[in-house]
Amino acid sequence: MLRSYSQWMYEWETRLTTRDTNRVVRPFDWGADWTTGWPGVNGNYAAEGSAAERFFHQLNDHLVAHSDEFFAYRTPADFRLEERPVQRFGTGASTQQEIKKKEVGQFLRFTSPEHSPYPENNLVNARWFPAKGKRAMIVLPQWNADAVSHNALCRIFNWFGVAGLRLSMPYHDIRRPAELERADYAVSANIGRTISAARQGIADIRSCVDWLETQGYSEFGILGTSLGSCYAFIASAHDPRLKVNAFNHASTYFGDVVWTGQSTRHIRAGIEGVISLESLRKSWLSISPMAYFDKFARWPKKSLIVYAKYDLTFLPQFSEQVVEEFQRWGFDYRVAILPCGHYTTGETPYKYMDAWHIGRFVRAAFR
Repeated sequence: MLRSYSQWMYEWETRLTTRDTNRVVRPFDWGADWTTGWPGVNGNYAAEGSAAERFFHQLNDHLVAHSDEFFAYRTPADFRLEERPVQRFGTGASTQQEIKKKEVGQFLRFTSPEHSPYPENNLVNARWFPAKGKRAMIVLPQWNADAVSHNALCRIFNWFGVAGLRLSMPYHDIRRPAELERADYAVSANIGRTISAARQGIADIRSCVDWLETQGYSEFGILGTSLGSCYAFIASAHDPRLKVNAFNHASTYFGDVVWTGQSTRHIRAGIEGVISLESLRKSWLSISPMAYFDKFARWPKKSLIVYAKYDLTFLPQFSEQVVEEFQRWGFDYRVAILPCGHYTTGETPYKYMDAWHIGRFVRAAFR
């Protein structure tokens, strides 16, 4: 029966990861032009070939060693709330599914401290679910999430008297450039742009905490799913205010996930044959959670690690390595293992299991 269940789950997961027909294989690019102004660069970079490969390996070592500088930011000066109809901004082959129930939401908007060449991406968007009290959670959905994904978790947090601020990650939903159907520029075969997107996402998270402080909140947590989990861990490792952490699908090295994940095969297709997995891991070290456990250890935090036993996107052995690191460092953490895969976590009944683990943890952690 176990073998039959495993086979059924892998087949279901594969159907879900291959249902979209608008994934684009983009050519490999070092994207060295994106590094201008980063610590240790100052406009002096190698753009092509083996020199660019050495440049990115050395640069990532420097960025990890000086990560507090790399992830530093200036608090935005234009925080504002706006009300507008809720739109889906879907990313599947049918990109604009309608929302049956018309709804108006409150959204926090501000200019991102980290700029990209895309004006729509530089205007941060976060759906606001206020609650009375001093506690707030920042919520980051998965890569290519539509604009309504994870809103239900914010409502669950509201039941516990915890406010929710659901952040649209760089290049996602309303921040997606018009030329894209998916959030391709957040994770792609362009090495520098992918690092830049992560850096921007982390600056946006910390800016959201700044705004929450102006609203009278003083206890903060963060929930990140998949790519959002990566951003959440790095943000928490560099911000002492994020004391409650839920990592929903956790992994080690950014490059390993892209190389081995079923849902990133189109990205690997643009990379493979140009550089190796080992080189890719080094080239994206600065946006890999594994590089920042020493920084995460600087402040007391409570954490939940959720992973899926049949995950074909974040392979379970990577999540198990994360758990081993949490144990090795002696962190305060809990683990929940779901009997499903990465994409099937969003399907019935597994989404309810996931929500139960997350809600239970957040409620207890804030006590």
